[in-house]
Formats: sequence, C-alpha cells, structure tokens
Amino acid sequence: MNPGSAASAGPVRTPDTLGTPEPALTDLHGRVTDWFTRSARDLPWRDAHCSPWGVLVSEVMLQQTPVVRVLPVWHEWLDRWPSPADLAAEPAGSAVRHWGRLGYPRRALRLHAAATAILERHDGKVPSTYDDLLALPGVGTYTAAAVAAFAFGRRETVVDTNIRRVHARLFGGSALPAPALTAAETKRAVALLPREDALSVRWNAAVMELGAVVCTARAPQCDACPVLDACAWVAAGRPAPEYVPKGQAWAGTDRQVRGAIVAVLRHADAPVPRSLLLDAPVDLGMGASDDGVAVVLTGPLAALHGLRAPTEQLERALAGLLSDGLAEELDHGIRLPG
Repeated sequence: MNPGSAASAGPVRTPDTLGTPEPALTDLHGRVTDWFTRSARDLPWRDAHCSPWGVLVSEVMLQQTPVVRVLPVWHEWLDRWPSPADLAAEPAGSAVRHWGRLGYPRRALRLHAAATAILERHDGKVPSTYDDLLALPGVGTYTAAAVAAFAFGRRETVVDTNIRRVHARLFGGSALPAPALTAAETKRAVALLPREDALSVRWNAAVMELGAVVCTARAPQCDACPVLDACAWVAAGRPAPEYVPKGQAWAGTDRQVRGAIVAVLRHADAPVPRSLLLDAPVDLGMGASDDGVAVVLTGPLAALHGLRAPTEQLERALAGLLSDGLAEELDHGIRLPG
C-alpha cells in the first residue's frame, strides 16, 4: 500500500518538523490551504469538471516542463483525444507528432502506452487507485499518487520538487532539499498529510503551488508567504544551500540533436531519407523529391544542420531515437512510429 494511504495513528509529529505539535500543524494546514483558495492559478486541470484523463495528461506533461509551455499542448491534446480510447486508436507516432516543443518526447509514447493499457484493462476509464495507476506503463510513484489525489480525491502522499523544497524550508530549516528524495523526506511528507481526504488533497495542491510561485528555488518571495512566521529556514537566518543545483546542459548535447531530428520527422509528410538527416544538402531549398519531403522539411532541416553536429553525433542521436521507439526506419526512410 502507498504510505500516504495508511491511516495515521497518534499525534502528527516527526523529528524534522521541529517538534511541531498537532494543533500548530493543523493551523499551518489551514493557513496554506486558505492562501491557495485565494491565490491559486486558474489552471484547467484543476477545474472540478476536468476528467481524470485530463489530469493524467497534465501530470505527465508537467514533468520538467513549465506550465506556460504545457497549457496550449494540453488543450490541443484534450481537444484531439478527449479520452484514453481516442488516443489509443491512433498510432504512437501521432502522440509524438502532437507533443509540440515540450521536450522529452518519450513521455508522449508513455501516455500512448498508458492509454492503450487503460482501454484494455479498465474499459477505457482511468483507474482510481494508486496501485492500479502505478501498474500503467510509464506511470511512476509520483504520477500515480498525484492522479489518485487530484482526479479522485484520495488521500495520497504527493511529493514533487516544489513540495520537497517547501517542506525542507518550513519544517527542516534547509534552503533546499537533498539532491535526491530520501526516506526521511517521504516519512516527513506522510506525517504532514492531513487525515481528512479532502483536506489532504487540498494540502498537496496548496504546498505544490506555494513552492511553484512563492517558495521558489532561486528567488523566494518570502513576504508573500502565508506561513512566513513559522518557517524554520527564515528563523535560522535563511542559511545558504549546502550545494548548488546543476542545470541541465542543452546546447551541443545529444538531447538537442535528438530534438532537432524529431522536429524534422514531426513536420514530414512522408518518411525522411536517412541521408537527408545525416548529411546537410548543399541547398536546402532545392531538389524537392516526388513526395514533396524536401519542400516540407526545409525549415526543420535547416535548424537540424544549423547545429553543425558532427556526423557521429547525428548517427548516435538517430540510433537512440530508433532504439527508444521514437522513430522507425523503413526501406524508403525514417518516420515517427506508426
């Protein structure tokens, strides 16, 4: 059983909540959730009428991707595929094609696989329990807990980067959580979870929002925090973090080249010859083929070869896409998976 589903016994208190007694913790629950009621962003997947499928799609899209980039793609997906069955009826390549510029396109394949499993195992309805959600392809512990909580109102321990940071500052007195989720953090999150189902869902969403818009990693807006006076990090004098988070490199990486190749395939109306991906044409505007590939691909091809990636990197990136199932090679070229 997911630890967040277990009934609590005794006072809600752990060593790293700085001895916060249950009445004080109840007060914090109220202050943070009241702030959320007043200040939460109006996001479509938070709407009471949003389907569980819409919540699942949002949770996968929001992984390592900011809300502003997710919103238009989420709306397009829900308009195009309002149910898991609608997506499952399409080839996996359609999911990748309509993933837009969200990055990490393997997430599109995972959503397609999850939609197929939902259709086959659950009659097309997103399952409501943590265990059933976790059993779906590509769904991890965070996503399973988040969908069970936000789509079905279940009491689950939801722990993302924003929640970890708020917990670390408010209760642990640290500027940042540990580089990777620890057992102690999970135990603390379980202990902090309100006992009532509805309040636990609200608390999860509120703490996540607080970390996203106020208690941010680089420039926290402490004056806007509803629990500033109770923050252990502030009380300790806002000590500096014990490590400097490393941003993910992009320029010049295989991931950048992979993304550029996927962009070419997304915009193609037909399979793209391997040679066109690996060798820059002398003139990208010339030599349109009978199937019109060169005409359609001029822009994305120019962007790909504008990276000036060495041949071995192009070959490695393409091989990775084929191995990951994000592309497939036919006799006459390479395309998104059919």
